[in-house]
Amino acid sequence: MPTFKIAVIPGDGIGPEVVQEALGALKALANRRQFTCEFFEFPWGSSYYFKHGKMMPNDGLDTLRAYDAIYFGAVGHPDIQDHITLNNLLLPIRRSFDQYVCLRPSILFPGVYSPLKGKAAGKIDMAIIRENTEGEYTNLGGFHYQGLPQEIAVQTALFTLQGCQRVIRYAFQLARRRKRKKVTSITKSNALGYGMVLWDKAFIQVAEEYPDISTESLLVDAACMEFIRQPESFDVVVASNLFGDILTDIAAIITGSMGLAASGNINPENQFPSMFEPVHGSAPDIVGKGVSNPLAAILSAAMMVRHLGEEEAAQHLERTVVDLLGQGDILTPDLGGTATTSQVGHAIIKALEA
Repeated sequence: MPTFKIAVIPGDGIGPEVVQEALGALKALANRRQFTCEFFEFPWGSSYYFKHGKMMPNDGLDTLRAYDAIYFGAVGHPDIQDHITLNNLLLPIRRSFDQYVCLRPSILFPGVYSPLKGKAAGKIDMAIIRENTEGEYTNLGGFHYQGLPQEIAVQTALFTLQGCQRVIRYAFQLARRRKRKKVTSITKSNALGYGMVLWDKAFIQVAEEYPDISTESLLVDAACMEFIRQPESFDVVVASNLFGDILTDIAAIITGSMGLAASGNINPENQFPSMFEPVHGSAPDIVGKGVSNPLAAILSAAMMVRHLGEEEAAQHLERTVVDLLGQGDILTPDLGGTATTSQVGHAIIKALEA
């Protein structure tokens, strides 16, 4: 029986609330599917920052390196600027462990309603791949003349041919495993004449290796429009760090709720642990109210199980979530229901144990 060591960082806000339910689901799933998950929890995040002046200990990355995967809740606090929380916890993990693929599925599930008119369940089914370690979020740049009227800020986006090629190649490999076999590249090379031109070059080069996959390239503004106008036209979408960040939030909303948005920060070569997390963030406005939707966290756990090689177990957990949504009786307020976080989690566990 395989045993997986999972580092758990519940984090901030509603992170601990949804992580608790997801871990319960994982334990029930493991019991049914004959594998074991050993969970090791680390209290890093904003509370740790208030006590120690940093988001995690100096040896935090070395500690995480020993685990098979990392399961993450959320990060962010109203009293800490976002660039501090991200650049001192989440982004260092992604970069240090070369988690260059951020995979975010966006599916309109049965029983879930899109704010877009006339979109039936299953008609929106896309996998968005966001480059996760370079591009616009490399945090290169600086300030000059700080505090003076002529203050200057320089923000540099870093693109490498290798970095573009490898994430684009992952998109094509994923498309080969899907029915429609189509990859859409997101660019802005008409205005960003260096980084995005290199991105386009990489896309053309990699596409030549996959003649069985249909392709298109869209400017990011046009892609945002088409996500709203005809999201069903997309299959696999690959984008840079910034563009992928924006588009995945749009995709989450048009498929019903941020509370269903799962993600994986993946090192495909398994040289380092990958990290799985719901997209919704810490949501400080609803902390402690018992209304946060744990399904994104549970679906992220399914992604983690799949990455660890337990495909049938991952499918089982995903089917359990889809069945619950289709029944429509136990849903949190973001999906039009009245159930609490724990009630949804309990329903998933009960179904897994049945």
